[in-house]
Amino acid sequence: MVQSNAPDVDGYLAELPEARRAAVTRIRELCLAELPGFREEMSYGMPAYAREEGAEIAFASQKQYISFYLLRTDVRDAFTDRLAAHDMGKACLRFRNPHKIDYDLLRDLLAATAATRGTPC
Repeated sequence: MVQSNAPDVDGYLAELPEARRAAVTRIRELCLAELPGFREEMSYGMPAYAREEGAEIAFASQKQYISFYLLRTDVRDAFTDRLAAHDMGKACLRFRNPHKIDYDLLRDLLAATAATRGTPC
C-alpha cells in the first residue's frame, strides 16, 4: 500500500497486511503516547501527527518497507549520529524488516519532536 483512501487511522490499519499490522500499530501507539497535544489525521493517504504548524510526524506501509517520516530538520539534525546507522532519506526512515524496527529510536525522536516547536519541512 503506497497511499490509502481510508478516512481515519483505524481504517488505514485495517487495510494493512497481517505481516505489517502489528509493527505499524506499535508505531501508532508510540505516536499517541509521545505526542500529547498533536492531532492524529490522515494526510497524503497516511497517518500523520500535527500541530498548528502542520504535520511533524507521519508513517506508512510502503511496498518494500515501513516508512517513518520525521518532518522537522532540527530534530533530524539532533539525531544525526543515531540515524546514520539506518536507511534514511531526506525525511524518511525506512525499515525493510518490520521485526527490526528500532522502537527506542522512534520513541526518542517522538519525544524530541514533542518537546520543542519547529517548522516542518
